[in-house]
Amino acid sequence: MKPGLSLLDARRSTPSRLLGAPGPTEAEIETLLQSALRVPDHGRLQPWRLILIHGDARHALGETLVTLRKLEEPALSQAEIDKDRQRFSHAPLVVTVVARLTAGHKIPEQEQLCSAAALCQNLLLAATGLGYGAQWLTGWPAYHRSVARSLGLLETERVVGFIHIGSAQGEVEERLRPNLKDVVSEWRAADSPGL
Repeated sequence: MKPGLSLLDARRSTPSRLLGAPGPTEAEIETLLQSALRVPDHGRLQPWRLILIHGDARHALGETLVTLRKLEEPALSQAEIDKDRQRFSHAPLVVTVVARLTAGHKIPEQEQLCSAAALCQNLLLAATGLGYGAQWLTGWPAYHRSVARSLGLLETERVVGFIHIGSAQGEVEERLRPNLKDVVSEWRAADSPGL
């Protein structure tokens, strides 16, 4: 089997709560990011950017989430508060992938968004290649405009994913994968209803 296919087959999501130290070194982060940027980018728009969250910033972001949620939902349970407070505290590194969409461009926004999503997947594969576990998460913080503002996003930008990266703290079980016959079909001209 080709090494690239082995990397794809080895990739699995490590739950963020099971990611801990050590995280990638500065040199590894640079390698990881350089590799991840090798995505399809129709029109060379670079319709994405990355925000690194590590160290104490992870805990500060958790406190920001708690503050925002309490403003909107004063009756939050302690379990919900704790979950938001710790949301970014497990993995040593969280890479926020931000889509920078240009409306009205000849490159459709869908393609721009797909390029940002490909960057998320490349980050997962690059982390796997370096021997780290990773998980692509969104959750309510990815879609909340106040969180976006706290991350410094413009109105035209949106979070595509928070990629949590660190060392797996235990075994990560393989999950059941789809059977090809359930998800693959072939199109034939004879199958077309015509125009």
